[in-house]
Amino acid sequence: MEFDFFWLAIGLAALGYFIGDGLKNFKNPAAKGLIESLDDDDDSHELLKENQIHWFMGISKEDVKSLLQEYPDIPHITINGNVYYPKEKLREWLINIGA
Repeated sequence: MEFDFFWLAIGLAALGYFIGDGLKNFKNPAAKGLIESLDDDDDSHELLKENQIHWFMGISKEDVKSLLQEYPDIPHITINGNVYYPKEKLREWLINIGA
């Protein structure tokens, strides 16, 4: 009987946590939860190939080609003749170029 109350208390505590977390982000549904915020660091070192930039920026492939010709200072690295773009550096560059 003593352990029944223990498990009931654990269940109520978990229920309170999840309801509180949901209400905290009620007006901001795009807010990241605890698990998503921990996974954020994995994305910062991702490299994009040149043919993936259009998807990342949300523009056409032709626009990416003209952008690369117009701005050769876009952050990139070359490995074995292949050009890669660090995702986080590219995001920062886009924010700075727009300002």
